[in-house]
Amino acid sequence: MAVREKYQAVLDLGESLNVQNGDVQVEGNQLKVWGTTQTPYEKNLIWDKIKEIGGESPTDIMADIKVADESVFHRHVVKSGETLGKIAKQYYGNPMKYKDIFEANSDILKNPDLIYPDQELIIPNL
Repeated sequence: MAVREKYQAVLDLGESLNVQNGDVQVEGNQLKVWGTTQTPYEKNLIWDKIKEIGGESPTDIMADIKVADESVFHRHVVKSGETLGKIAKQYYGNPMKYKDIFEANSDILKNPDLIYPDQELIIPNL
């Protein structure tokens, strides 16, 4: 399998995340990719996909992923049925981190049990 086809899921993910200034080159048996994600969370998603395909330290891909906004971990738009606990589990793997999300959004949230669809929440760097 050619290296570009092997990592096509990474390229597709980058496209779905709207990676800016992205480019891809194949040099021999190595795929070189670079671009800029909006947040560290999106960068992590790309690296997780690379490792899922190529293992913990793949040698057939070189990725230079920059981040446009390092001031937050991510910006999350609330969907119907979500809670701060579910959102915290998604980003941190721990629903109890909802308190950190609540504190980071105290300007728009007055009660951690009251969030609404289409609200944009800051997911803080922890």
